[in-house]
Amino acid sequence: MNVDIGNALASVASPGASRDSLERLDEQVADAHERIVAGMEHSEHGYEALNLPERTDPDEIRAAVEPVADAEALITVGIGGSALGAATITDALADESDTDAVYLDNVDPAWVSNHLEGLPLEETAINVVSRSGTTAETLANFLVVRDVFEAAGVDWTERTIVTTGESGPLRNLADRNDLPSLKVPDGVPGRFSALSAVGMVAAAVCGHDLEALLEGAAAERESLTGSLFDCPAYAYGAMAYALDQRGAAVNAMVPYAESLETFAEWFAQLWAESLGKDDLGQTPARALGVTDQHSQLQLYRAGPRDKLVTFVSPGETDDRSIPDTDVDELAYLGDATLGELLEAEFEATEASLAAAGRPNVRLELETVDEYELGGLLYGMEAACVLAGELYGVNTFEQPAVEWAKKATRGLLGGGNFEEADAVAEKTELRIER
Repeated sequence: MNVDIGNALASVASPGASRDSLERLDEQVADAHERIVAGMEHSEHGYEALNLPERTDPDEIRAAVEPVADAEALITVGIGGSALGAATITDALADESDTDAVYLDNVDPAWVSNHLEGLPLEETAINVVSRSGTTAETLANFLVVRDVFEAAGVDWTERTIVTTGESGPLRNLADRNDLPSLKVPDGVPGRFSALSAVGMVAAAVCGHDLEALLEGAAAERESLTGSLFDCPAYAYGAMAYALDQRGAAVNAMVPYAESLETFAEWFAQLWAESLGKDDLGQTPARALGVTDQHSQLQLYRAGPRDKLVTFVSPGETDDRSIPDTDVDELAYLGDATLGELLEAEFEATEASLAAAGRPNVRLELETVDEYELGGLLYGMEAACVLAGELYGVNTFEQPAVEWAKKATRGLLGGGNFEEADAVAEKTELRIER
């Protein structure tokens, strides 16, 4: 992964960060890097995620999925970090797999039913993921999936892999039914777990190269140094932080590849849940090039100057020629390909923001494959950890999320929680028809 921050410099953008200000910020980056390295060396909670390229065992993952390695479809049951990392990998590489990857990360009943309908259950694997084994949404969907298999006369125990903690309901279920199981790594929050079994079981079932994913991440790990001018990940994290301090409170992630749309969702969780504390942190937004040039670019170019736009350039991709046409106004398209059109659209959009003095950063990949994807995921995690150090927040906790979980459980009769009592205190100003 390479990063170009030139269009976010104060000389060309407002808000922007000057080269001098980045030099001063680099002293803080050096201190943050020392803290990050110490956290990694001592396997501290959260920082341990940055050790995953060395700690994750691809052979162990492949052994666990071996009974379902020929699955035509895979249902991953999880939510948040228990699903988005895996979905990012399999969606990005979907063209290379014959396995249909389905993710149940919502409990909307109609949506769940639609996702399950028509699946070849006898050839479908189930991947259920929850560190605690008590996540309400995950367990509810797993019970639904299990019921669908039983109703069809398919033995779900022969099709299920479990990834969970050392104890809890899912661990007990796996032990009781002798299910293949893997452990959620200690010290790794869910949103940082894509490069562990949490994110890579699905990749293994779908036949992707686990070693290449980890090698790409390891290469990015080697680039972590004490200066933002030598490290792409730190350059991104530091610039995003610097622009937020200058008013760019929104970070719009815009990949220019359909296959990376889920990556933007993964990034949104990573950035929001890690940095949104103590009234601090950028608000992530998601867009897709070129689709959202026609729906959001107007705001980014001419709206409030409160945004950083982050482009992801996918590098080389498969291409397709545009057929010739006898319409004179469209004749120029007949000499081009869809890939060339995509590249032109990207460069034009990037230039249009620069011409309007709107800060934007480019993340560059050589192509969308396992190696580059592993580097992208790791690089964004490292960027997020650095940004958390600069903000001075605890990057790895999520107390607001835990509050809502307790309220939900209390509302469903799963215990007495004061958070559930707060629901009744809602202020209403109802306008009725």
